[in-house]
Amino acid sequence: MAHMPKPVYEAGDVTVLWNQAVHTDREVTANRPDIIIKNKKEKTCTLIDVAIPAKRNVQKEAERKLKYKSLCIEIQRIWNLKFTIMPVIIGAIGILTKSLRENLETVPGKHSIDSLQKTAILGTSHIIRKVLQCEA
Repeated sequence: MAHMPKPVYEAGDVTVLWNQAVHTDREVTANRPDIIIKNKKEKTCTLIDVAIPAKRNVQKEAERKLKYKSLCIEIQRIWNLKFTIMPVIIGAIGILTKSLRENLETVPGKHSIDSLQKTAILGTSHIIRKVLQCEA
């Protein structure tokens, strides 16, 4: 059974939103990043976009950042927080982007690159098994 985090988690000055739409005054098409971390004390907001693409699409970080640019401008205006967009991209076979380690260092808490890679690979193998079972 897959772990499903709470939609909203609060601890002190930090609020973490999981898969929550952000409502703004202006229309923003990409308004549901995977994770939003709001730090009221530091007046920061980090939008995390998680992707597990095929090998050839792993290096498309700029595209992922551009996707949420309008939302970040609105967040900065409405919430009065400095924003950061952090793509977390791990290829379906565990390939990492060059900046992933550096990006994860800015997020509080413990992070294991190995665990992230293992999760991506296990997910890929699960999909492959399902496809092969359907063809049998």
